[in-house]
Amino acid sequence: MSEVGGTGPGMSPSEGSGNGAGRPGRLGVGIISAGRVGAVLGCALRAVEHQVVGVHAVSEDSRERAEMLLPGVPVLEVEEIVDRAELVLLAVPDDALSPLVRGLADLGRWQPGQLVTHTSGRYGAAVLAPAQRCGAIPLAIHPAMTFSGFSTDVARLVGCPMAVTAPAAVLPIAQALVVELGGEPFVLEESARPAYHAALAHGSNHLLTVVTQAVRVLAAAGVEDGAATLGPLLTAALDRALHEGEAGLTGPVSRGDAGTVAAHLEALSTLHDGEGRCLDDVVASYRQLAAATTERCEATGRLTAEHARRLRDTLGS
Repeated sequence: MSEVGGTGPGMSPSEGSGNGAGRPGRLGVGIISAGRVGAVLGCALRAVEHQVVGVHAVSEDSRERAEMLLPGVPVLEVEEIVDRAELVLLAVPDDALSPLVRGLADLGRWQPGQLVTHTSGRYGAAVLAPAQRCGAIPLAIHPAMTFSGFSTDVARLVGCPMAVTAPAAVLPIAQALVVELGGEPFVLEESARPAYHAALAHGSNHLLTVVTQAVRVLAAAGVEDGAATLGPLLTAALDRALHEGEAGLTGPVSRGDAGTVAAHLEALSTLHDGEGRCLDDVVASYRQLAAATTERCEATGRLTAEHARRLRDTLGS
């Protein structure tokens, strides 16, 4: 594996002077900010002998996280971190990224040869253009995983797919950083980043919404431990979805059982949670997802046109 480093354009990784101690190619790393992603990635880089020279942490939670995952690392202002670091890791919310990069460029803080990477799934390297115009090297690295903000996340980085986007000349640097984090890099074009991020958000964030809705329905139906009841079913369903695709689908929609779907909707519309509130959000998402499932089943030949029509009539779609 090529080592990561270098403090100037055209400089090989092992030639960087480095603030980091230890074997050649170690970097002085600055973390902005100490949220769940930044602190964990900083911890992982530290584990392979890069030196974290500073971390920006505003909230009490982020300060506690920095103390837990990056003990001994000074908490500094953003400008001071950028002044000190050879590699600046921007782990800020998507909407804050562009103003931050642009603001630091306006202040003249970015340095020639400095590596600057962000962890946003939505953006590629183009959002770092203001830093690049100052001579910095732009890298976009996005781990395809969810972070808890605890040390257990570091182990979960091993083998984690990570999307990398960067100018061709410096793409190997981004790939090497991913390998040092323990991940598996794959190259993603700039234009593909929004769709890539949408897929991950749809598959993970919305999955959580559906699962928690199912737990609420079970609770309203008198099932005490909904999570335990759903666990084996959901695990098997996810495994089949990942390995078999649409062929792994089971259930009433895949069978064209409009009567069962109608019974589901009637039952859901009459349930209330523990505080007496109806479950309208569950009814709405059930209708929408069942309609989407109907479309896919018809498109793949799982349903006849007549069965699909009956399901749509039942769903009101």
